[in-house]
Amino acid sequence: MQTIDFELDRDFVELNQLLKLAGLCDSGGAGKQLVASGAVRVDGVPEQRKTAKIRAGQRVRVGDVEIQVTGTGG
Repeated sequence: MQTIDFELDRDFVELNQLLKLAGLCDSGGAGKQLVASGAVRVDGVPEQRKTAKIRAGQRVRVGDVEIQVTGTGG
């Protein structure tokens, strides 16, 4: 499994934007489609909210790629 460390520079990032910023899709719209397909899990639970707020300490998984979100935010 590939792990991507993503450091937040604010309180949260929307899920579709995180997928774009981490390089798993080309745009926020493509990120929304990826979430809608059911392929995205947040902390091990399937996530259907395209703009779910992802905060430091959470893990987002798409296939064999896991994004580990770190940072203090703000």
